[in-house]
Amino acid sequence: MGGLIGGSAKPDTSAAEESLRMQREQTAKATKQAQDEKREMAEGMAAKKKALARGGSRMLLAEGRLTPETGIDDDEYKKTLG
Repeated sequence: MGGLIGGSAKPDTSAAEESLRMQREQTAKATKQAQDEKREMAEGMAAKKKALARGGSRMLLAEGRLTPETGIDDDEYKKTLG
């Protein structure tokens, strides 16, 4: 009868608490990973949209002209018809 009045010890719930804690950690980790993937995909889409709107990367007309500011240095590109 001592158990009815409150004389018994509480049941051991440490295993259930540990399991619940691990589930919460896994859920938090999965949520963070999903948010990171979503952010990276959004950044990639924004970069593609920006590149399409501004022309993206363009091919150079001459291989010798790697920097447009300096012009063409090779003699074969400077030949004229006359």
